[in-house]
Amino acid sequence: MSDDLGAMLRRAYEDGATIADLKSRHGLTYHRARVLLLAAGTTLRKNGPSSVVPASPSMVIVYEHGMTIHEVAENFGYTYSTMRRKLLAAGITPRKKGRRLA
Repeated sequence: MSDDLGAMLRRAYEDGATIADLKSRHGLTYHRARVLLLAAGTTLRKNGPSSVVPASPSMVIVYEHGMTIHEVAENFGYTYSTMRRKLLAAGITPRKKGRRLA
């Protein structure tokens, strides 16, 4: 089970999720998520934002159809800050804070 979880965490991490995203998504501590990533052979990124994997087309679509960044982040299992970076990397123009399309 830990091997499967480690492999799943590794795929998500390599797709741009942060350790903070993974711990929240899977109900783990930061330390446990990190240990599982390392056990799965993951090369960890340096701290701080680097190259961000852009949001997927489905993430962009739901944002453009009215979801807030918070809602998109929750729906796809990311933190707000990671989702915002992913959406910006995908080229979206953010709405004013708290604005939702009608």
